[in-house]
Amino acid sequence: MKISIIGAGRTRNGIGEYIGKYFHQQGARVASVLGTTEKTSLQASSALQRYGIQAHHYTDFDEMVKAEKPDAVVIASPSSTHYEYLLKSIDSGLHIFCEKPFLWDDHTDTRKRIEDIFEKAREKKLVIAMNSQWPFSIDSYEEICGKIEIQETSHFFMRMSPFSPGKAVIPESVPHPLSILYCQLGSGEMQNLNFESGGEGKLDIRFTYLFGTRACDVLIRLVHQKTQPREFSYGFNGRIVSRSLDMENYEIFFHYGNKKLRIVDPLELSVKNFMEAIEKKTEPLIGAPHILHNMSLLKEINDGFSEFGKRAPWKS
Repeated sequence: MKISIIGAGRTRNGIGEYIGKYFHQQGARVASVLGTTEKTSLQASSALQRYGIQAHHYTDFDEMVKAEKPDAVVIASPSSTHYEYLLKSIDSGLHIFCEKPFLWDDHTDTRKRIEDIFEKAREKKLVIAMNSQWPFSIDSYEEICGKIEIQETSHFFMRMSPFSPGKAVIPESVPHPLSILYCQLGSGEMQNLNFESGGEGKLDIRFTYLFGTRACDVLIRLVHQKTQPREFSYGFNGRIVSRSLDMENYEIFFHYGNKKLRIVDPLELSVKNFMEAIEKKTEPLIGAPHILHNMSLLKEINDGFSEFGKRAPWKS
């Protein structure tokens, strides 16, 4: 499988470089990268060399596709550019691995645009996945915490540490907990959405997730943090795992009580799932139904936060 990456640089908090590493480790050939300028595309190509990847660099999408003839494209560029690249990639007959949020701009018809994208992809038998990787950690979570037991009223908590405070953290961070809720509890709707802000860039997002005849009380805590590694934890019904990183070897660990478990990077499992979906012609875990549900609730939360921000701006 031949891969091209749009946005493989590490500007701010991009993970295109790591996505490229895992495609390479899973046996794909990362043939090219696309950047906005000659300088950034060359930097992205050079950074991939540490993983044994020799990728040509481009600044023009059509030129890259014509020259490289990839089988699939990774869209890891800023979310405001996703729609254009999604359409171009489908027109070019490419499978797509797209970073979250799937689409994010000022258009009000997001759902219809997403539905149109998947309709065009189905016509060409193309696989599209969104990278919202934390559902791929659930097996490890249950190994250290025990099996998740869904109660009449369950509780879910996730704490993340976005690099920058402000409204942008909603589309950048919130897809993660929404994906875990969808994978564990199924399709649902939100009730009683509210926000609470604090000093030093802290934001709590609370809502009740209604699924079937049951409910799950959700708390998403976002705390601004510039330093690496950023604090991250999540769990159901009081069983909360925290993550630690060995930055030298880039090994990931879950901690629960006095237990410590090395886990496979969920990003690697997300890449692997996408590649298997192409090979087996199946729907990826984070595929069309999941993406539509994720984006619908994400927009609802973002709209609610916009109203909240008019009354009580988030302190940074």
